[in-house]
Amino acid sequence: MTNRFRRWFRDPVVLLGVVAGLIAFVVQSGDVDSVDTVRRLQTTHSFWTSAPPVLPNDYPEFGLRGRGGRVYAWYGIGQSLLMLPADIVGTYLERLPVFADYNGNDPSVRNMVVGYFTNILVNVLTALVCLRFLLLLGFEMKQAVAGVLALLLCTTHLHYTQNMMENNYVMLLTLGGFRYQYEWLLTGNRRALRIGSSAFGLNLLTRLTTGLDLIAAGVFLLAVVWFERASTQTLWQRFLSYCKIAAPVYVVFFFIERYYSFYRFGSFTNTYVSLFAKEQRLADPTLPANFPWSTPFYKGFLGPLFQPEKSIFLFDPLLVLAIVLLAILWKRLSAEVRAYGVTSVVLLVGYICFYARYT
Repeated sequence: MTNRFRRWFRDPVVLLGVVAGLIAFVVQSGDVDSVDTVRRLQTTHSFWTSAPPVLPNDYPEFGLRGRGGRVYAWYGIGQSLLMLPADIVGTYLERLPVFADYNGNDPSVRNMVVGYFTNILVNVLTALVCLRFLLLLGFEMKQAVAGVLALLLCTTHLHYTQNMMENNYVMLLTLGGFRYQYEWLLTGNRRALRIGSSAFGLNLLTRLTTGLDLIAAGVFLLAVVWFERASTQTLWQRFLSYCKIAAPVYVVFFFIERYYSFYRFGSFTNTYVSLFAKEQRLADPTLPANFPWSTPFYKGFLGPLFQPEKSIFLFDPLLVLAIVLLAILWKRLSAEVRAYGVTSVVLLVGYICFYARYT
């Protein structure tokens, strides 16, 4: 048994998982630390208790009136499902006699359990998935470990580990999708493709706009084959094989996402944005007809790049280094790293363009 533990703690994968867990543990405040997450947690609580999806005091500032006149949160169901196990455990722990004299509501025992359990789980899984993906891309173990630690400690990932929002969960699922779908491309393992497609499907439940990530994964796989100078026939065969396995998975998750929208707001085709805009225009008739898509495109496009209060280059300066190195080392990079670099830049520009007009 002692020798087994020694082998485990000499394994860089195990050590990285422990470090990732400790990082998440150390930076916790004991609360979920985000009003968005508090509201998603309220929805989580409504899944298995008689609690309302939206607290009465939050409406009309937050929430939309849906079917049966009930007020629902406009968020996707993804992060609420993620927090469900911890919410159940935390709720029952809070009722134990040992906490009978604890009058703390900020944070509550339930919030502490949800915050610690969820953030540690997401951080550890992100580290392990990212490590495996970097190894598949051809990096050595030391390089891959350094890359994972840079992600965990030197980007806004650390901020969202402390202030829990859905961002890190979305990133985990996106990395998982890329990692497993690329494994399928390398090995032909259909199970890996199903897992990767399911990760992107779960992302759709979290935020519908992550459909861009789903598309980007397909572009990444095609780019890898393209940079390897595969024939047109090979490209077509890979595309058909991909669609046969991935498309049904995407359809299932998209149907679940649309059914959740129907359950709340009575429509399979609308998103909450149109309902939100309608309610806001009723409350404030001076709003433009195209609200909330009323920001001039150039302002919305340049803002995330150059405005001091939200520039991605200020909040994640490693992006600058990554783009510079991608350009300088282009000819020395492998086909898969080139493909991932190009796909990442295209995905970033795609998100900026999509949200550019959003108020």
